[in-house]
Amino acid sequence: MVNIEETTTMAASWNEVFERSRVVPPPCQTVRLAVESHLTESHGFQLSLSRLTAAHLSQEKSEGEQDVTYQLRVTLFDRNHQQFFGKTWKSSPQKMKTTKISFNEVLYFHTSLRMLSTVVVLELVSLSPRPDGSQQALGRGFTVLELFTNRPEAQAADGDRRLNLHHGSPRSLLHPLLKDTVEYSSHLKTIDGAHFEYVLKNHQALVSVMHLLPENVLISGNENIPGLATSPTGDALLRPQLLKMLPFTLNKLTISLQPSLEKFESQLLELINADCHNTKQGPEGTLRAVVIQERRLHLGVHNGWCFLDKPQVVVLEPLARSRSDSSSKQSSLVKDSSTTLPPPQMLGLRSSLELKLTNHQALAIVFQLEFVFSAPIGRETMLSATSTSRAGFLQCVRWGIWFPFQEPADWKGEEIQIVLRGGAKPNPHGVMVYSTEMSAKTQSPVTLSPPGSAQEGKDTITFRLSSSLERKASSPKASLRTKQEEVSRQRRSPSSPLRGQRNIPPASPPDSPQGPGLSLSQLAATSRYPTIGHSSSALPWQQSFPSLLHPSPLASAHQLSHVACSGVSNIAHLEMDLQREGDASPLAPDEGAQLQELPFTPVHAPVITLGMNVPSSCSASSRSALAHLYSAGFPNIVDSDGQVAEVLDPTEPVTFDPRREEIDPLQGNLLVFQFLAFTRIPTAGVGPDWPDNIYFSFQFYRFPPVTSQQLKLLISDKVQQKASVPLPCVLASISKDGTVNSGSPGLQVQFKVDESFLRQGEKRWFLRYLALHTMHIDIWDSDSLLLIGSTAIELKFMLRQGRSAVQALQEVEVLTTDYVVEDILLTSADPGQRTTISPMTVQTIIRGQLHVRTGNIGCPVDPSKRKTADVMPSHPHIITPCVVTGGFRGGSLSSRNILRLNARNAAQAHRLEMDGDSGPLFGRGIGSDSFVPADHNLSEADGVRRKLGCMAAVHQREGKEEAEVTGEARLARGLNKMKPSEQHSKAECIANMLSQAITTQHLLYASLGSAEYIEFVLRNPFNTPQTVTVHIDDPELSVITDTEEWGYFKALTKTPTPLEENMFHLEEGAPGPSVYLRPKERLHIPLKYQSFICDHTMALQGPSFLPTGKGSQLAKKNLSNIVAAKTIKVTFKAEDGKPMAICQVNVEPTPHVVDQTFRLYHPELCFLKKAIRLPPWHDPSVADISHISVRCSDPNIICQTRMLVPGEPQDVYLKVPGSPSPLIKMFFVMVFTDKWMAAPSQIWQIYVHFLERVDVSCVSGQRSCQSLVLRGKQAVRKVKCFSSHPQEIEVDPEAVFVLPPAAVQELQLKVQPWRAGSRFLYVNAVDVENRRLVASWLLCLNVHRPVLSKAFEVCVPVGTGRGSSRKITYTNPYTSSRSFLLRSDRPDLLQFKEDKFQIGGGESYTIGLRFAPSQSPGSVEILVYVNNLQERTEETFCVKVNYS
Repeated sequence: MVNIEETTTMAASWNEVFERSRVVPPPCQTVRLAVESHLTESHGFQLSLSRLTAAHLSQEKSEGEQDVTYQLRVTLFDRNHQQFFGKTWKSSPQKMKTTKISFNEVLYFHTSLRMLSTVVVLELVSLSPRPDGSQQALGRGFTVLELFTNRPEAQAADGDRRLNLHHGSPRSLLHPLLKDTVEYSSHLKTIDGAHFEYVLKNHQALVSVMHLLPENVLISGNENIPGLATSPTGDALLRPQLLKMLPFTLNKLTISLQPSLEKFESQLLELINADCHNTKQGPEGTLRAVVIQERRLHLGVHNGWCFLDKPQVVVLEPLARSRSDSSSKQSSLVKDSSTTLPPPQMLGLRSSLELKLTNHQALAIVFQLEFVFSAPIGRETMLSATSTSRAGFLQCVRWGIWFPFQEPADWKGEEIQIVLRGGAKPNPHGVMVYSTEMSAKTQSPVTLSPPGSAQEGKDTITFRLSSSLERKASSPKASLRTKQEEVSRQRRSPSSPLRGQRNIPPASPPDSPQGPGLSLSQLAATSRYPTIGHSSSALPWQQSFPSLLHPSPLASAHQLSHVACSGVSNIAHLEMDLQREGDASPLAPDEGAQLQELPFTPVHAPVITLGMNVPSSCSASSRSALAHLYSAGFPNIVDSDGQVAEVLDPTEPVTFDPRREEIDPLQGNLLVFQFLAFTRIPTAGVGPDWPDNIYFSFQFYRFPPVTSQQLKLLISDKVQQKASVPLPCVLASISKDGTVNSGSPGLQVQFKVDESFLRQGEKRWFLRYLALHTMHIDIWDSDSLLLIGSTAIELKFMLRQGRSAVQALQEVEVLTTDYVVEDILLTSADPGQRTTISPMTVQTIIRGQLHVRTGNIGCPVDPSKRKTADVMPSHPHIITPCVVTGGFRGGSLSSRNILRLNARNAAQAHRLEMDGDSGPLFGRGIGSDSFVPADHNLSEADGVRRKLGCMAAVHQREGKEEAEVTGEARLARGLNKMKPSEQHSKAECIANMLSQAITTQHLLYASLGSAEYIEFVLRNPFNTPQTVTVHIDDPELSVITDTEEWGYFKALTKTPTPLEENMFHLEEGAPGPSVYLRPKERLHIPLKYQSFICDHTMALQGPSFLPTGKGSQLAKKNLSNIVAAKTIKVTFKAEDGKPMAICQVNVEPTPHVVDQTFRLYHPELCFLKKAIRLPPWHDPSVADISHISVRCSDPNIICQTRMLVPGEPQDVYLKVPGSPSPLIKMFFVMVFTDKWMAAPSQIWQIYVHFLERVDVSCVSGQRSCQSLVLRGKQAVRKVKCFSSHPQEIEVDPEAVFVLPPAAVQELQLKVQPWRAGSRFLYVNAVDVENRRLVASWLLCLNVHRPVLSKAFEVCVPVGTGRGSSRKITYTNPYTSSRSFLLRSDRPDLLQFKEDKFQIGGGESYTIGLRFAPSQSPGSVEILVYVNNLQERTEETFCVKVNYS
């Protein structure tokens, strides 16, 4: 058992915060008025206190007050009730410079009293020292800051403001003349030339941390707020980050009151009854017994400021035996008032409680023991004992506090005992507590233990606290089976009266009910549980009230229903594992049991299947199309000698021989992508000339993503084009002014891959990438910024295989996916079989064909330019510390021999400087250059600057630089570091030099998801054995302690070092694993670096604009999404805590390869749940694919997979939180097929487009209108709206319109769909000047079939090349002349003789139909709509066409 002795002072950090957080409450009238005005939601604010200008104070200072400092005090004030509330905040003392005082403080607070009467009072106070050492505070003026405008519901007035200072003290606001005064300026005198500057803003980020701070409390960002992560900037409330809350379980709770529970409650009741007898009038001898109705425990988590959540309230039960009794594991409840049972000795909780805690020293668990008393109102009789003539009141009798994380956590798994407190001391609940000393004085027969006595003489609470994550839950099946067997056993065996009384107590309450505190009206009602009372004429534990099962006849129906409701709904029954075997009630064996999860696989339809709907790559173009394509004048792909590259046939297989690539003299590769043309394919809902302008987005290998410029689709007027055989449209680049460039057509993008780009051993992976992968390309409409479709081109045709240059022309299909729910409700033959869920079908639509020419040009590599670092070391994964043979030769500690010891550090610093100045370069070499200064004979000033530059870069890499300073300040600071001074002694410089001497630098190239394995050679330099502990300051770098995992990485990296089992010793709570080294022994420490987090920044959606004159040979390169560069220090500390060796791992990020790209569209602010089906794995390099795991680069996204039976398909489930429209969320999903997740087998790039959802219900063939609202942003924009299906959706206004800032533009949608079912369409609002997306809507159409008037059937011959003509007679049902429009849902198969006709009243008209020919037999149903001029459907005909 862990005993927590009672201390006179609480935890220093918690107590300090608790004392500061004690505030004056606001006026109750103001709180009530705010509630009546529905202002219950608290809002956060940020108040920046800049500076104060006061000329009169500078004059007084010049007269002799030289040591005076100034302080700013801020308090909230209610001017209607003339009351200060909250707590006064005081700034740090500042001195005056000239006439200004700079405070530069930032305050935060939140309040729900958004009333005109709520203001902030700021007072300027001068602090002057006294002879005794104290300070004298003198008011120098004050001002009043109004928080809210004339509208109570309005937000606070934001922006920079200035306030004038007034003479006097803020106490003048309490003068009766200022009551109900709105404007103080007429009553207060302003100080000339004195004003205060501040900034007041709404702070929405404070909403997430409001539960950590009380309301109406002014607090600065550097305050200690338990539960809030510290910020490197020092202001934790500017962008608050919450600490992770972990679940804990509190159980086996008992409370022991001294000298015993019976005597404690008897003394308490005697005091209360005596007090009632002295204060209340009535005839003498009248029995007015106050009884104890319930015993409750309030339990909450407090951070010194407030409770993190509303405290839980549970009902305690009297226990007959102590839980620590060895003869019984559990305590039993007192069942009745039988004298055979021993009197209860303590209070207990027979259930467990769940708490959410975070690891912080100032976090406390607060307990409050509260008794519920019942007192009679009038003359008490036997009948009134159970009626509502009794009033209830509450009283806190004890409270306690415990800090679970104040000391090292030695309480895990142990029983904890803390001392409860009493008396009038400040407590978190803010209530008066029953005093133990007063009871001891008034009750002489019983002596209570004084505060300084032993632990046994004090009131204590005992419990156990365990982590819910570590606690192993019992099997639901076993628990259920055990309870069923127990019930059947009890039913089979005849129980004696004693056993039945023990197992089924008739008046036993539920085990430890939990619920909120009851109101006084509820307490006045009959108790649901047995009430225990004490009087001098009755037994101490005699039950005073009957059970609710036998209510009094005088109780009304309202009272009974009210009590029953409160007992059932307000108090939840908790039945856990604390119930003793044999005490389980057979009436409800499953009450509170854990539900058993059934085998269930969630279905997130539709399931995206990898490998399906892959665009086909074929040469299906006709000879005329190829002739048209080659006559456009595209540039040729030529080798280094000017010869045209060899042409490969995409239809023939490609043979790949790695040896040919290794012996190729042209080791450099210039990879060329030429986007030549795009062939339109007619699609429903769009016109024949769509699209007009396009652009591409793609990513090749690990180069940055590329977004092309606008490309125009051109068709030559000289070529006669047939509708059945469309010709490819040549692509031509468009400048920003909209003109087509007259240069060579097409778009060419080049990537250079040579030895300067590739890392050691990476070339074989690059060749494998070309041989096995495809490159995903997204094709966009540059006018509407809508996705036309996606495609993928094979990269295997870019393998040269010893040739100087190769090229291949690929024609790939551009595909898009459409989700359609067929309308089966109206077509179902049996209305009784209609289902509420219609099947959703995924349709793949071909939007066009893309003509791309790929090429690879071999380039020679100059051997003199190859870096020495490119030479593959014998064992690149082994880090051997350098042995420094030369010692310190004396002299200055800043001499060049320190630079020799740190030569690698200087080289790294130089490389960092060059990378920082150049910025991201396309095709920049990622490998590091080994730089060592060649000339050490530099001048002293240049040498110092050079050293300072190296040190600054290294310190910046290590995260030691806190802020940027000027060059002169950096020079002065560096000189102080290198030359011994008062701040940096020689001992510190020598220690720093020795630390650098044992530090080994290692450069590590890392990419997303890939594990990098290294071994550090640790040597014990001492003649005695040592136990070394490994300290790592970054969780992404870890020590491999599993022997199987270690062997796997050694075999994977082919590291020929010994493998030792059980080498490390792991201790709970230790900073890292420890290892035992013999004297002078060398040991290999395995380390693994792996990061799953990367940067998700992406370029804005839209084409790129290139400068004039660049032509069409370039494209914009966006920043790559890579992991963050960092420096990780691994310290090997001996038993004395001193470092034995240091390994500094410099992580150099490299982009990763994207294998698959997905684009998903989803309504805004809604969770996206999607399942992606994994393809069958046929990788011969993967021996065991039973361990398939997934990771996501965004920790806020849930990504998981479930292992099913072999042979069954496996899905990856995604749950993505929503974002507002039109934001795009991008992340990566890594799929691992090995057990230890060494490298991802596939990396998916997923884009989720969040759009504003609009639901439209309409009838096919008929026009419906829907209104949208477009809101302006900060700048004036020229906007035009586009729809994904222009023939079905018209947007009004159709032309370009001006959208002013903060304006509201109403858009009218005219929806006229032609197919029944549920579909998804898109509408974009685009800034036509910048080609940027302003807003985006997702239209969810629910289209119903119209009511059919007539049905026809016609036969059309197949293969004749001729169509068929038919006629339908239509009669005008109106008496007046009307005009009608003819529409069809299949305009490609049916044409009308006239699309519009006018007919008189009652007359008939013959509709001429022309059916298009078909080359294949079959049948199709075509709907013919007869609409009026408003596109309202008058009649609908169904024509079934049989092609035979």
